[in-house]
Amino acid sequence: MAKKAGKKADKSGPATIQNRRATFDYEITDTLECGIALAGSEVKSLYHGRANLTDGYVRIENGELWIHGLDIEPWSHSSAFTPDRRRVRKLLAHRREIDTLERKAQEKGLALIPLRVYFHNRRAKVLIGIARGKRQYDKRESIKEKDSRRRGEDDY
Repeated sequence: MAKKAGKKADKSGPATIQNRRATFDYEITDTLECGIALAGSEVKSLYHGRANLTDGYVRIENGELWIHGLDIEPWSHSSAFTPDRRRVRKLLAHRREIDTLERKAQEKGLALIPLRVYFHNRRAKVLIGIARGKRQYDKRESIKEKDSRRRGEDDY
């Protein structure tokens, strides 16, 4: 029997949304992987990479993790119910992990920043980092190192 001629399967998989600005503005000291509570159409939008993490941050309120500023574009083929783009969403983590994050985040100059949104075992995950803000001269040093790596130069 001859094989059927058909469309090739899209093997690209779900998109990973990264917060590139976070690694430029902050020095990441520790990370934690959390689940995220989403509405139905938001999952489809995330799967296709239609989200923005640039203005996002994480807060601990009443012993729960909440992500603010995560912009998920509404899915065009969804039904009448479309959730707000920038609504506050709950992050799912163990109590012990939340308590350690809360202790670390209370230190002066530390913030909780979302670094990536991705899918792991068909579930949406958020990688949050405990970050300390960089100074202006640290940012210039980062740019200088990136340029030298791009050119292939070695430091002698």
